[in-house]
Amino acid sequence: MTRTRIAIVGLGMAVTPHAKGLVDLAEQVEVLHAFAPSPGRREDFAARFPFPVCDSLETILTDDRVEAVAVFSPANTHAEIGLACARAGKHVLMEKPLDITTARSEALVQGCRAAGVRLGVVLQHRFRPAGMRAAEILRDGALGRIVGCSTTIRLWRPQSYYDEPGRGSFARDGGGALMSQGIHTLDLMLSLAGPVQQVTGFATTTPVHRMETEDMVCAAVRFATGAIGTIDATTAAYPGFHEEIVITGEHGTLALRGGEMLAQFHGGAVEKVESDIAAGGTGADPMAFPHDFHRAVMADFVDAIHNDRDPRVTGEEALRVHRLIDALIETGQTGAMAEVRGV
Repeated sequence: MTRTRIAIVGLGMAVTPHAKGLVDLAEQVEVLHAFAPSPGRREDFAARFPFPVCDSLETILTDDRVEAVAVFSPANTHAEIGLACARAGKHVLMEKPLDITTARSEALVQGCRAAGVRLGVVLQHRFRPAGMRAAEILRDGALGRIVGCSTTIRLWRPQSYYDEPGRGSFARDGGGALMSQGIHTLDLMLSLAGPVQQVTGFATTTPVHRMETEDMVCAAVRFATGAIGTIDATTAAYPGFHEEIVITGEHGTLALRGGEMLAQFHGGAVEKVESDIAAGGTGADPMAFPHDFHRAVMADFVDAIHNDRDPRVTGEEALRVHRLIDALIETGQTGAMAEVRGV
């Protein structure tokens, strides 16, 4: 197979697992350029990874050899950079979130579709074997109709994490515990249990952190299917715990915890998926996780380009979790039930 030629934009904290994955995928992917506006970040990246760096986004946009661009820059730059790549005819792999507001995210999705380029989104929890097996069980109907789904995201971030300029702000990150951390698990939940229609609950910034955005959210939710459940998300739960999704069906219960799955059926049958890859990233070091699932995201994206199909997580799919987060923040601010747009 001819190697797909890509470029990287953004060489900060988020780039590391992706770059490790690209090293693994050297037979399928060739990295032509890696760009960040900071000379220091370019130098640090070049010292750690065998990819050529450049000092201008324009270098990437005007290089006809570049087929796709992987964007790992701050969230408030995503739409602008992604749309520039689309206009230049480059496919786009975008780190979550799509951008800091749903309106900007929608513009990015629409712009990529109009330009005829693929837009993939890095929501790597969908690539965990436990989550993929859970999707198969639900798709095959073994659990029956879903009647309940509750999701718990109890992570820990110290104040030093939020002391970085702009982190935990709406202007740079677009949100806190939901947009920056919980988005991965919420996306997996939606992919398994279907869209949420209504939410009611609370969102707050606890005394644990000094930050603009929320660090704790508790909500009751109703899915479009009629199933009900809860969402409990925080970055104030020391020392950090594995995320959990518990789905109750007519014929049993399926539970995902970190990288593991346990399905228990009324007749006594039990199925387990145990992972030898640590989920990680739940505590003070947000990057303490393996790069296996980021590599899987990249491999899927490259395959989508070669086979002229959509990536597993498209821009439209990612918009579902953005709209759910909007509703959770709205109900937290107003105290009234909120409808999830687009459901």
